[in-house]
Parts: sequence; structure tokens; C-alpha cells
Amino acid sequence: MSAQESSVANAVATVSLAQLRAEFAIRLAKLYGAEVPAYNTLVDVSKDVNEDFISRHGADAERLGSIDRVTAERHGAIRVGSATELSQVARVFGGFGMYPVGFYDLRDASKSSVPVVSTAFRPTDRDELAKNPFRVFTSMLAHDDRRFFDAETEKRLEEFVGARELFGEELLALADKSAAQGGLSESDAERYLDLATASFELSEEPIDHDWYYHLEAISSVASDIGGVPATHINHLTPRVLDIDDLYRRMSERGIEMIDEIQGPPDWEGPDVLLRQTSFRALDEKRLFRHADGEVREGQLRVRFGEVEQRGIALTTKGRDLYDRLVAEVDRRRREEQPEWTRVEVALDVWRESLPDNETELALQDLGFFTFHRGDQAAPEAGEYTLRELVESGAVAIEPIVYEDFLPRSAAGIFQSNLTGEGSRDDEQLGTPYDIERLSEVIGVQIADPTALYAAQRQASIDELEQALNIRIITNEQS
Repeated sequence: MSAQESSVANAVATVSLAQLRAEFAIRLAKLYGAEVPAYNTLVDVSKDVNEDFISRHGADAERLGSIDRVTAERHGAIRVGSATELSQVARVFGGFGMYPVGFYDLRDASKSSVPVVSTAFRPTDRDELAKNPFRVFTSMLAHDDRRFFDAETEKRLEEFVGARELFGEELLALADKSAAQGGLSESDAERYLDLATASFELSEEPIDHDWYYHLEAISSVASDIGGVPATHINHLTPRVLDIDDLYRRMSERGIEMIDEIQGPPDWEGPDVLLRQTSFRALDEKRLFRHADGEVREGQLRVRFGEVEQRGIALTTKGRDLYDRLVAEVDRRRREEQPEWTRVEVALDVWRESLPDNETELALQDLGFFTFHRGDQAAPEAGEYTLRELVESGAVAIEPIVYEDFLPRSAAGIFQSNLTGEGSRDDEQLGTPYDIERLSEVIGVQIADPTALYAAQRQASIDELEQALNIRIITNEQS
């Protein structure tokens, strides 16, 4: 782009990507609250939980995010049916400054039939996340996976999905324009927000009854993607600082929650990664077109309200340990403590294996942190380890919030809200998907979340070295 073109773009783009993203999140919340009123209750309870947590814990409560950010924070979830739809939705989100991060294969993350691969669209820049961290977990139906779909069903899925239009040309053009300019004019922004929000509104068009239930016998997730005329918000998720308190309060209000909180247990040590739960999918009235051509009212249970509590991002070493702990929990429940809940077993395993404080999580290279000037005198010029600097008080640590998702937890939420386990034939070969293949589908390289966290940590170390005129030996170098 020439200097003249850049000047014109900056003059036109009066509504920034962050402003567009924040308004988009607000409009989707209003839309979803109107469609699923229990979501409004979830938001109200989340707000009460956060305010009470802040009053009890003071400044420490905001260590993983300011109360303003946490209160405003949301993630959504949608599902699409083809590579074309996924590449188009990537363009829509790109216009809001949201880019694909992480690859999640839910097909083997649950005992139920969940035939999707996923990524999440979110800001990748730390400052942009601070302005508005809206993210959308986006799943694509693996319609060519023979474990779930025979050749005839695959062909019908391709025809059905190929015949619908989720995102119109005007919306896509405005999205591309916003991405190129870094925002839009006020008039374009209003039109873009209207079109983008409407594209995720629940369709009132009748559903083909026989086709929908043919897919539901395979997977409720498949029918919700490939058996309906349009996509929609599957759930919208507020963030809380105490998910156990929220679970209790929602249950006390008579709202049926899923059986347990997904992810790490509640314990006295640092919160890591992500904890999630939801209220169960509710009956929703929908119109069905039957084989005789008659349209009759029926009910579906596909949408629910999820809530999350975010913790500290883990390094590769930390994630390896986390995966081993999850496997150990499964083993003990299966072989030693079948009468215990997963959470009860996990609490013991966590206490045995994870440091119970942030400092050791950082210094053992298990969690991602940034490093900054501490309240003690700076050392003389020379070479120091991170441990020496942190333990002397010359350097302070700040946790990096985990901005992404866990396949097993996502599948657990999906499974808890399915109408049945569906069917799958594990004698067949699954279609191979990984981060590179899904990147090709989207047309944009999916970012590795671990690399993003590592870059953030390294930037803080580089700044310290320059400011203090020292060389810092990191965990990897020691």
C-alpha cells in the first residue's frame, strides 16, 4: 500500500478493529440472550460471583485479568459444515481482528461421536487482547471421516451444505475491507456489524425432519451442523473468577448444570489452563418439514450456556506434565478408586505433582510468565539465572493468562449436552487432520498458541536484559 493509499485508509477507518470486536461481542450477547434467556441468568450470576470474589480477595483477584476485562470477556462457539464455510468465516472474523489460533481434534477426545476438528479465532496481540479478548471456538464437520459417515451420507452432506449460503458477498467484502484497512468508516462499520450478527441468528426456516434425524443417529453435533439451513451461536461463554461458586449458585436457582466442572480441579495452588462448565441444553421449539410436505412444530436440545475460569498458560514442559496428570487420574479411577469422582482423584494427583505457588511454576519452566523489574535493587552488570533474579527480588513475575482451549474439556461439554452418544465405526480409518491441513482449508496459517506465549515471555526477558544491562540465563539454557 502506498503512502497516499495508507493515508486514505486511515482517514476512512474511524472504527478500529478492537471497537468493532467489542461491539460484535455485545450484539451477539444480546442476540443469544433473546434466543436463550437462561444465558442472561448466567451472565447475571457471573457478575455477582466476580464482584464477590473481588471483595474477598482484593488486588490479588485481578492477577489473571482486571475485573473490567473479566466482566466483559466472552467466547462464543459456532459450527460450520465445509472447508468453504470455514474459509469464509475466517474472513468474517478477520475483519474484527480475530485470527485462527490452535488446532483441536475432538473426534477422539470423547467416547461419544463428535466428528469435528476445530480452531479458535481471537486477537493474537497482547494489547489487542487487553482491549477486547473476544474469541470464537469454531468447529468444522469432518464429513469425509468414514468412522462416522458412509459414502452416501457424505455425498448428501456435501450437497446439502454446498447449497446453502451462510455469509453473503456484501458481508465478506466488508470483512476484507476492514482487515485491509484496520477498521471501517462508521457507516460501513454499522452495516458490517448488522450483517455479521444476523449471520449467526437462529434460522426460522423449517428443518428437513428425516435428514436431521438421520444425522442425529450418527451424532447430535453432525445434525446441528449439516442438518439445518444455517449456522448459529451454539453457546456464548462469560468468564468468572470462581467457577465453583458459580456452579453452586446456578444450581441453587434450579438451573440444571452438567455433572461436573471440566478441566483441572479446584485446589490451593495456581490455577492453570482452563476450567469450564455449562447448564444443560434446553428444549427449543423448531419447525420441521416432514416427508409428506407438512410443516409441524418440534423440539431440539442443542444449545446451552457455558462459563469458564481461565488460569495460567503452560509451557510445553508444563503441558506434557498436565497430560500425564490427566492420564494418571484416569488410571486411578479405573484401577484403584472407581468410587471416587474425577475431581476428587484429580485433587490428590495435583497436590502430588504440581508446585503449589506461582514462583516455582515459573522457575521450573512449567508455566508462562513475563518478567519485570522487582522492588529490590538491580544487580550489577553480569550473568544471572532467572531463579537468582526472582529470589533476590530484583525481578518480579506476572502470569500469562491462557487464552485458548482444551480438546478434552470441549468434548466433555459437547458430550454432556448431547441427546445420545451417536455411532461410530472404529474399524474404519479416520481422515487425517492436523494444524497444517486445517490451515490450508482456512487459507491462513493457524498460529501455535505456545509460540505466542513464548514470544511474549521472551520479549519481557529481552527488555529486562537491556534495561538492567545484564544477561539472563533462562530455564532452557541452564
